[in-house]
Amino acid sequence: MLITFKSKAAADVLMYEEHAKRILDLLHKDAKRGVITAAESAGAVTVLEEEIAGSKAHHPSEDMAHDVALHQGEAGEDHDHEKAQFVSFSTRAYPLLEMLRAAHKGNNDVMWGV
Repeated sequence: MLITFKSKAAADVLMYEEHAKRILDLLHKDAKRGVITAAESAGAVTVLEEEIAGSKAHHPSEDMAHDVALHQGEAGEDHDHEKAQFVSFSTRAYPLLEMLRAAHKGNNDVMWGV
């Protein structure tokens, strides 16, 4: 399911719920419906920036490498599948982070599920 984040400060941001949930959990918000007020946006930006910095300090988990090895086999055969690509937390969070920055600057709220 997709979540559409809306704000007067920026264009809509669409995210899969499973990816948005991680961000919203950090901000103590419900994934189904909610608002980050203009007053909360500065704190939300700080929380996301700290999480992004922390995620960049860690490499993809061994579990992911193990899953890729199982999928491709010991010989590294790809069985006609595309190569696995890892999308980092920072890449996924960036559009919403930019929306939050613009919302803070313009004194606007960010809403979803409405």
